[in-house]
Amino acid sequence: MRKTAGMTPLTALRWIAPIEATSFLALLVASYVKHQGDGATGVQILGPIHGLLFIAYVALTLVVRREQGWTNTTTGWVLLGAVLPFGGYVVEWRLLRPRPAT
Repeated sequence: MRKTAGMTPLTALRWIAPIEATSFLALLVASYVKHQGDGATGVQILGPIHGLLFIAYVALTLVVRREQGWTNTTTGWVLLGAVLPFGGYVVEWRLLRPRPAT
């Protein structure tokens, strides 16, 4: 896969995972506020932003899977991180960070 602006797909996924998780948490808060009757502006703004980040996360996961030779299990865990609150943080911390050589 070609590098874009010096960033590999794995590096891009490491950036997108926590950003997507943050947008998901913000969207959950905005949804709560909306259902309390305080307006839907937050959901109207955050919904499309989170949607784009989610699509980027899934697409990058599939690209990185092919590049890194991930198993179905690893890919499943990474994709699960996209739909669980705080999941992107855990994925970046436990699965995507480079491991020190032992």
